[in-house]
Amino acid sequence: MFNPSRDQVRQFFVETWRKHRAHEVLTPLEAMALGWLEQHPEYHADMEHPEVLTQEFSVEDGRTNPFLHLSMHLAIAEQLSIDHPRGIRQAYETLASRTDPHQAVHEIMECLGQVVWESQRLGTPLDSDAYIELIRQRASRD
Repeated sequence: MFNPSRDQVRQFFVETWRKHRAHEVLTPLEAMALGWLEQHPEYHADMEHPEVLTQEFSVEDGRTNPFLHLSMHLAIAEQLSIDHPRGIRQAYETLASRTDPHQAVHEIMECLGQVVWESQRLGTPLDSDAYIELIRQRASRD
């Protein structure tokens, strides 16, 4: 399993943005990341400043960590592509039909954040069943 460090993740997104701006060839994963970067113009300036590589993004600052947010986008895209946990793709399609594809991913992201937080708080593995159930609950709302 690929488990990059915080620095590697940050460098990946910054380098992807640099290559895009320089019109260089992107790897397939970089191309996917660029798609999410393009949908988040609020992060473009961050990707162009070297200090972002070491910046702390605390909740108290009231600012979303762009690297965490973009990484979650990539993780959810992978989950959707393989329909794992089983049923995530159908729930996503239901959410997307009510809002739009990007907002649907943000809805799923909130569920992912919740189960990751629980897992870390309890020191237990991520509960995939709880994760998909949270997503299904959102998808079933009117």
